[in-house]
Amino acid sequence: MAQELAGWQHIYSGKVRDLYEPVTGEDDRVLVVASDRISAYDFVLSSEIPDKGRVLTQLSLWWFEQLTGIPNHVLSTDVPAEVAGRAMICQRLEMYPVECIARGYLTGSGLAEYNESRTVCELPLPDGLVDGSRLDKPLFTPSAKAEVGEHDENITYDAVVMMVGDDLAAKLRSLTLDIYARAESIARERGIILADTKVEFGMSSSGEVTLGDEVLTPDSSRFWDAELYSPGKAQPSFDKQFVRDWLTSDDAGWDRVSAPPALPAEVVEKTRARYIEAYERLTGRTFS
Repeated sequence: MAQELAGWQHIYSGKVRDLYEPVTGEDDRVLVVASDRISAYDFVLSSEIPDKGRVLTQLSLWWFEQLTGIPNHVLSTDVPAEVAGRAMICQRLEMYPVECIARGYLTGSGLAEYNESRTVCELPLPDGLVDGSRLDKPLFTPSAKAEVGEHDENITYDAVVMMVGDDLAAKLRSLTLDIYARAESIARERGIILADTKVEFGMSSSGEVTLGDEVLTPDSSRFWDAELYSPGKAQPSFDKQFVRDWLTSDDAGWDRVSAPPALPAEVVEKTRARYIEAYERLTGRTFS
């Protein structure tokens, strides 16, 4: 449940983030608060991961700084003390109904489609690729946004054109691939592979296409340890891997239909450590 914050009124909760607007409602600012909630298999779990919201916020802020020249929605980090470190004040955007995804490696839902049809979002790929294969060039593989509790659906570029028009579709694709290329290079210098990432854009009050939500976090990206990279199998990743693995284990006894069980303390701590490791390796900063 979203907490009460003086001067702000709660307007929306997603899987992880809570949004607030000024109680006056007189401007286009929103307060974006990242909680410690964690989701898996389209469920929000009852267990939380301590410090996860702080990691997501601080890592996003760091990446926004690296992505010079790309407008983003952050206005200030001067937020209420109760949410310091896990919140940012942002300009309100009219979000586009597209999840903009760039893939440099074949895995996840892209691999599943490839194994059926040798395509990803109907883009043809060569034979012989396996789980974790690096693609000849990164692909723009968008998806349609889903409601909380439902799964995003991969769509074609032509579908994006139908949704937002030729010019905007081309701009979203160009910006997404630019962000991926720049971030992939930065991550690689730090011994981390950026396999894929999801970003979201919206239109600002001035009509500018603007990067919003979070960017290049373990929740929105697949980060792999370059030293452990070995195509042909699932790669260890800096995200919810421990959570997913436990939920699908016999120990969990979960039917994947009812609400997931609470996580064991060991899984919570390993997941927290993995998020913090991603932050520290990427930024070069100590998380405290």
